[in-house]
Amino acid sequence: MVEAPKTLDGWWVLHDLSRLDRRLWRSLAESERTEALAQVGELWQHELSRPKAQDRGDSGLYTVLGHKGELLQIHLRESLEDLFQLQHQMSGLTISSCLERTWSFVSVVELSTYGAPDGTELSASLLDDPKLRERLHPLLPDGPFVSVYPMNKARQPGANWYTLTLDERRQLMRSHGEIGRRYAGRIRQMITGAVGLDDWEWAVTLFGADPLEFKKLITDMRYDPASSLYAEFGPFLIGRRIDPGALLALWRR
Repeated sequence: MVEAPKTLDGWWVLHDLSRLDRRLWRSLAESERTEALAQVGELWQHELSRPKAQDRGDSGLYTVLGHKGELLQIHLRESLEDLFQLQHQMSGLTISSCLERTWSFVSVVELSTYGAPDGTELSASLLDDPKLRERLHPLLPDGPFVSVYPMNKARQPGANWYTLTLDERRQLMRSHGEIGRRYAGRIRQMITGAVGLDDWEWAVTLFGADPLEFKKLITDMRYDPASSLYAEFGPFLIGRRIDPGALLALWRR
């Protein structure tokens, strides 16, 4: 039987993409819109900033270009229950009746043994390593741009990732990781696993100051066998971080 990789799992993650129905929004009385925006401001200023202050998660807002959506929220939390509670809070806001969700993705920050040079098993004892804890419990960078896409590993005749041995997969992922390391300091990457949780197996979230670096990195990786033979990609999103106050100012117009 082919051996599955061992993983360590960190914070739970919700990517939530929506757009504001401006016709419906503008049909509300001015007093209703004012109250709705006050609710959003209160939530982001207090409830959604608290997890970061307590080292229990993080939240970020991003405006998205194109037809797929307008507003991307990324939320990281300690537990799936925390995300359920967050979604319940958001759905209770007045403005939620004017927001159309166009895409979402539920996953968990994931680290595997593929990158270990000697095949070292990941274990809970490794959580004593501050760098490992930081990777499992990442904070969202302040940098302006984000790229998000879901992906699967291929299960095609002659190119089935899940029939390769662990050593074969490890060798492929080491080569793949070497490409990513060329962009260290320019791009930060968050890999989240969603097998059994959502329609795709993983999500890749890239953060950086120059969106052209996303294009260069992903192009380089497309020519690596781990991608060229064994990867299937979903829709790509490109967004720019926005402060909650700036978002509310846009919605006031």
